[in-house]
Amino acid sequence: MMSRILPYPMMSLVIFVLWLMLFQSVSPGHLILAFLLGLFLPLTLRKLDVPRGRLRRPFVALGLIFDVFTDVVRSNIAVARIVLTPRSEEITSGLIRIPLDTRSPQALAALACIITATPGTLWVDFDHGEGVLTIHVLDLVDEAGWIDVMKNRYERRLRELFE
Repeated sequence: MMSRILPYPMMSLVIFVLWLMLFQSVSPGHLILAFLLGLFLPLTLRKLDVPRGRLRRPFVALGLIFDVFTDVVRSNIAVARIVLTPRSEEITSGLIRIPLDTRSPQALAALACIITATPGTLWVDFDHGEGVLTIHVLDLVDEAGWIDVMKNRYERRLRELFE
């Protein structure tokens, strides 16, 4: 019975907390709205038949979150430098094809969020047949370095979490 009402209890809790944090208010109206959103938004996922993912090894998740945060900050600084500083040389942007071992929908979705949230990078395509991810990088200096970051820093941890 409880799983019918709250099919994704952690997601309900996260939605509730995030709503209150976004509006920085615990007024009765916001509490009611956060509760209702936390109750009904996860029900839409049940209707969409989203596969249940199980987050394993939360300390790996904390390390991944820290690395993503630092990478986003570094990328923001690098992109700001590119945009704000006149450069005599051309910026070399390009596409990188990265072979991935994971096929987990949750891991791929998380990787897509990480890549898209990082300034200067963009998820372009994922070929499910070959398992090859294509990303666009604004300032492509070291292709091998990017592949190493995607494979060893992100994909490895995401596999630990979701597979």
